[in-house]
Amino acid sequence: MPFSFDFQTRSALIAFLLLLAAASSLAQQPQAASTLQQITSELEPSNGVWTAQQIAAMGRLRDAALRDAYATTELQHLTDNIGPRLSGSPQAQQAVEYVAAEMRALGAEVQMEKTTVPHWVRGVETGQLVSWPGMGPDATQKIVLTALGGSVATPAEGLTAEVIVVDSLKDLNALSPDAVKGKILLFNEHFDKRLAAQGLGFEAYGQAVAYRAGAPALGASRGAAAVLVRSVGGAEYRLPHTGMTEYDPQLTKIPAASVTAEDADLLVHLTSQGHVRMKLTLTPQTLPRADSYNVIADWKGSEHPEQVVIVSGHLDSWDLGTGAIDDGAGVAVAMQAIHLLSQSGIHPRRTIRFVAWMAEEEGSDGAQTYLAEHSGDIANHVGAIESDSGAGHPTGIYLAGKPELQAWLHPISQVLEPIGATQLVISKETGADISGLTDKGVPSFAPLQDGRFYFNYHHTAADTFDKIDAHELNENSAVMTVLAYALADSPQPAPR
Repeated sequence: MPFSFDFQTRSALIAFLLLLAAASSLAQQPQAASTLQQITSELEPSNGVWTAQQIAAMGRLRDAALRDAYATTELQHLTDNIGPRLSGSPQAQQAVEYVAAEMRALGAEVQMEKTTVPHWVRGVETGQLVSWPGMGPDATQKIVLTALGGSVATPAEGLTAEVIVVDSLKDLNALSPDAVKGKILLFNEHFDKRLAAQGLGFEAYGQAVAYRAGAPALGASRGAAAVLVRSVGGAEYRLPHTGMTEYDPQLTKIPAASVTAEDADLLVHLTSQGHVRMKLTLTPQTLPRADSYNVIADWKGSEHPEQVVIVSGHLDSWDLGTGAIDDGAGVAVAMQAIHLLSQSGIHPRRTIRFVAWMAEEEGSDGAQTYLAEHSGDIANHVGAIESDSGAGHPTGIYLAGKPELQAWLHPISQVLEPIGATQLVISKETGADISGLTDKGVPSFAPLQDGRFYFNYHHTAADTFDKIDAHELNENSAVMTVLAYALADSPQPAPR
């Protein structure tokens, strides 16, 4: 027969179920409140260690940076009026004097910190094929190239030798010991354009640049007469890409140059058919080291002027272009931070110290001098920011230091949300010039920028002012200024 309840049993069961539902509802209340709190905190984030007034000041600085043309004007003067600023050059000294004067005009306390720097001069650089499979009578072909920084010269009349191409060190090691002796050795390592197109330009650069640095030592160890490297960059408009190279003091120094991607491909194709000979002429000179300066400008703190937050970029550049993205832009946005504080009359608790570093491209000699001069004062450096990745749209901040920095800076990422710069990404390094400070435990930072196009122009003749988007430059100024103010005015220094 079918199962049935009498009235009393049914009533008891209903009462039990109601009690069970009530208990379940009560048990769920804390979880619901926790979820609600989490949603609320995401939509209305805490101000962290900063007051509502300080957060509002950051918003005003952000908005002022987006409106102000100061950084663009300063950058155009550095690039168009002063020009290339290779360390030791007259233009580098002119830039030092100009930036120091501009900082004084803003009311900052300026120091020109003396350092000594390399003084390398490029000279003539030509390449041409004089023999190759299928050539016509009396024919030659031009090879577009540029000397690598620090390269020694060929004989004044040039050198002519057979070209040997390898794709990697593994390929070089597979050759017989004497295969490249007396020859011109080309390392044909490709820059990964697909990786760069996904916003990972610096990762692509890191993979390829080792050959630019190491080629002279590798070639000299095999008795090569000279070395060439495929240009480390993404734009294939027959633009050679320069940059510093390295020599092994135990080996003979041999001439080193970078060839365009197109000419590297040409050499690969022709050498696959037979013997190819090239005439290479490079006449660079390495002159005695020169006196130069880091430009230091302090915007003094109101409570703890002895504690400093650095805002910085490097003032020197390579000599093929005018150093707009590398690194006039970094200097300009750091100048803008002092300009905006001056315009607004804000003196945060701690000193914000502008630094225009000298000789980053040729070994960061200025940064080494700074570390030596301030070795007894590292504990008073509560933060350091360097911009040396161009002027592309910033999506956030790189940070190096304690993991707690990420959560500590969360309110700052919310201030930067209107410009889309909310990411806080932990990194081992944030800038070459501040890396020594990072190693000593100083929390350090850099704008996290769009890197898809940077290496189309980096270290080439195309690094000129027209590559700058003024709005994106101002966005970077906003990141630099807001972050500097936050670090300088927090009740306690950033976690260290």
